[in-house]
Amino acid sequence: MKFKLQLKPLGVATSIVLLLVLLGGALVTTTGSARGCGASWPLCNGSIWQTVITKELIIEAAHRFVSSLAGILVLILAVLSWRRIGHVRETKLLSILSVVFLIAQALLGAAAVVWGQSPAIKALHFGISLISFASVLLLTLLIFEVDKKYDAKALIVDKVMSFHAVGLTIYTYLVVYTGAFVRHKGAGLACSDVPFCTNSSIGLPATVQQWAQMGHRTAAGILFIWIALAAWHAIKHHKHEKVLYYGWMITFVLVCLQAVTGALSVLTKLNMFFTMAHGFIIACLFGVLTYFLLLVTRNKVNRREQMQNNDVNAIL
Repeated sequence: MKFKLQLKPLGVATSIVLLLVLLGGALVTTTGSARGCGASWPLCNGSIWQTVITKELIIEAAHRFVSSLAGILVLILAVLSWRRIGHVRETKLLSILSVVFLIAQALLGAAAVVWGQSPAIKALHFGISLISFASVLLLTLLIFEVDKKYDAKALIVDKVMSFHAVGLTIYTYLVVYTGAFVRHKGAGLACSDVPFCTNSSIGLPATVQQWAQMGHRTAAGILFIWIALAAWHAIKHHKHEKVLYYGWMITFVLVCLQAVTGALSVLTKLNMFFTMAHGFIIACLFGVLTYFLLLVTRNKVNRREQMQNNDVNAIL
């Protein structure tokens, strides 16, 4: 009997592994394990066999292994999706994006190990990893759509909701970047209180680290308010469209959890559980928002095609 790899479990598994890559990168930074394998890549200290085993080496080596596994899975998923559901409008673009951004992520990670990089570039590394994860997640959702597990192809997204979806996706990415910059800048505890930086002698941020920390908190606060407004719009105008309604309810819950874990990370002096939960939740939040973005672009294309069909019918 010929074995045929199923797309649904492959997509789910690939999404989970990419999420582990994101969390692994955060773990490497939080534990100071970036140099656990020395300045060589892809092997640890230039060799397969290691004579001295440290916690940092295990964390960094595990992260590299999971990243390599992710690369293999993403490539297989992209090729099989292209072949089997390539007729779906978004499939080919998402397949290309997932591979391209995974390669970019790997190259930036390797460059950081071999040559070292500034906190700004290291933060970009996390952002690229996030796009790679979102691409694979969307590809997986397309697979479930094709299998008729749920139908979101005929959704009508109004202009206000379209604005929220596009604006929040872009803005959330910028907020994620500021958070990653804070982590790589070593500014996680620059302000040891929540929500204000009360440990500053002048009542305002006094150092670069404190400004980075408070800048991220301000951006995150705006994000919370914006998502709350979008969720309220969904409650008022999209209760009958279950994908949009429940999607925005999930988004609001996620941003609430994001705020709580962010505050607890500071109050517990960067407790590992809360720090990792903070990274996990923002990845899920960004994934949901990118799906809204896909629905908006699909809605615009559907409207354009409908107008073209109406014009043809009018001529006939």
